Amino acid sequence: MPPPTTYFVIFGAAVLPDGSPSGTLRRRIAGAFQAGGVSASTFYLPTGAVGRHGPAEAQVMRDELLSLGVAPEQILLEETATDTLSSAVACAEILAERGVAEPVGVCSSGYHQFRCALLLRLSGVKTFCPSMPPDREALGSRRWLYYVVREVIGTPWDAALLSWARL
Repeated sequence: MPPPTTYFVIFGAAVLPDGSPSGTLRRRIAGAFQAGGVSASTFYLPTGAVGRHGPAEAQVMRDELLSLGVAPEQILLEETATDTLSSAVACAEILAERGVAEPVGVCSSGYHQFRCALLLRLSGVKTFCPSMPPDREALGSRRWLYYVVREVIGTPWDAALLSWARL
């Protein structure tokens, strides 16, 4: 019997002016790869459009995953989403089209992971949250606290918007 298929959604973060991933984006990719590796039964779904600097966050993540030895056919791209809510909705649609019924790994920064998982769940996707590399030390306490406060505000806001749209 083949091993079960596991999907990991990797939520985007900034791309630097030279087209390379920011430290936050690198940590999200690293956490996903640590959780999934290069098993033929593992698929990655990077999400994120072009932000302040190109290329699209999803493309940058794909390139990093390829450099880690992930096969191209194990990477599904979602390149249209411009924020967490649109990423969750778009990824839920892709996963539904593929008939994914098993829990999906949610890969993002620790402060952001709960919101991502909640929005995917509200979109009908079963989720689990693998351990991710810590961000606090790399960001510094002040910047990390800013992101935590942003999540405290953004989580109920996005959940309400998604619930309202589903009515």
